Amino acid sequence: MTVIVTAVIATTTASDPENGLAMAFTVVMLAGVFQIGFGLLKLGRYITMLPYNVISGFMTGIGVILIFLQIAPFLGQETPAGGVLGVIRNLPNLVANASPWETALGLLTLAILFLYPSSLKKVVPPQLIALLVGTLVSLTLLSNVDIRTIATIGEITPGLPQPQMPTFTTDNLQLIFVNAMVLAMVGSIDCLLTCLVSDSLTRTEHKSNKELIGQGVANLITGLFGGIAGSGATTATVVNIQAGGRTALSGISRAFILLVVVLWAAPLTSGIPLAVLAGIVLKVGVNIIDWGFLKRAHKISWKAAGIVYSVVLLTVFVDLMVAVAVGVFIANILTIARLDELQSQSVKAITDADDQIVLTPEEKEALDAANGRVLLFHLSGPMIFGVAKAISREHNAIANYDVLIVDLSEVPVLGVTSALAIENAIEEAIDAGREVMVIGANKKVKSRLEKLGITGIIPEDHWMDDRLLALKKGLAISQQKSFPAPNHVAPWDLEVEV
Repeated sequence: MTVIVTAVIATTTASDPENGLAMAFTVVMLAGVFQIGFGLLKLGRYITMLPYNVISGFMTGIGVILIFLQIAPFLGQETPAGGVLGVIRNLPNLVANASPWETALGLLTLAILFLYPSSLKKVVPPQLIALLVGTLVSLTLLSNVDIRTIATIGEITPGLPQPQMPTFTTDNLQLIFVNAMVLAMVGSIDCLLTCLVSDSLTRTEHKSNKELIGQGVANLITGLFGGIAGSGATTATVVNIQAGGRTALSGISRAFILLVVVLWAAPLTSGIPLAVLAGIVLKVGVNIIDWGFLKRAHKISWKAAGIVYSVVLLTVFVDLMVAVAVGVFIANILTIARLDELQSQSVKAITDADDQIVLTPEEKEALDAANGRVLLFHLSGPMIFGVAKAISREHNAIANYDVLIVDLSEVPVLGVTSALAIENAIEEAIDAGREVMVIGANKKVKSRLEKLGITGIIPEDHWMDDRLLALKKGLAISQQKSFPAPNHVAPWDLEVEV
């Protein structure tokens, strides 16, 4: 979220230096409104329906961004413009002009974070110890350093910020809208993923839509007071749960301490070196990278690895939401292709009893007795749009029959495209003078067929639930067509040979 808000501030201030900061806070407010809308529209459960390889690549990309953006302050330099690419281009200069004292502070911070005993993490977080030690070293041992002034946070004015009313013009309305949507989406994903992590630790179940509404209200108020948008913090949540926090009281306590810092203790933070903060953020970036999955992605499948690394590269060098959109699109296409392949095997058209469909002995006998004149068209599983080709292919493979029996008893869901393919098969059979029966259609499937008008071209008594009864009826119809009853002939029309 911080990375995105930073980019928004840079973009808006570049387009309008006078009102850019106010427009950035407007983006935060609008993002909160969008999140409230997501919650009211019950979209919470859909936001977390992301493939893990996309999530892994997205989080890894953010970790890489954090690491690169902290290299300059870690070395005592100002971060060059241009994001990650800007840092890469200026990396030789950053290293050549590195401040040894600030680099030493950064290394000290990293050493504390990496070597901190695990047994003490539940008592005092290592980030706090690293922050205190680094700051004290800077204020005491390095207080007389004359080579270079160590960069610090600087003075923070105590007290609450002034309200920031929404500011925008028609020229930058699209920019604000798009950035707010990106911020809302990323914040919602981050928040709900954190909720999933907490669910696994506490054996509870969160309420996605309620979380989104609360998050949106918080960001709306934050933007009104010139604050940066926030979302669920996974690391802080895990630490909180491991320390025993189970209710909202723990979060309220943390917020109260931050309020004390903002109102009265802000001067105490002015001497914190930026190199120490850079070391802490570097460690966060390293922790965010999904090392465990990256090591195994290529073993799972080359497609999964390709998606992960594509999302990482797009996140780092292009855009966060573009990376998620492209990753989800590719993952969904591959998943749909795989599902189509599996579901196409569940479309069977048979005219005699074999092992393709499980039939009872009576059903096998009735189908064999039809001598190929009854076509049993059996479908099973969800009929998604990719199965439509299989339906047309299987139906067209058999041309000579008298009765078409469409078995939908094992179809829970019928997609529009597959329903149209079934409609075409039925209409072709009726146009050819064949009888059509439909068996086993549940309420939802039959409703879909009714809306297409299929029920109007099939007699009511040809909608059945019993497959054996349908096969016997189809057998009777095929026999009647094969051996029609003789026409009535009057006696006086007979020629008698004498």
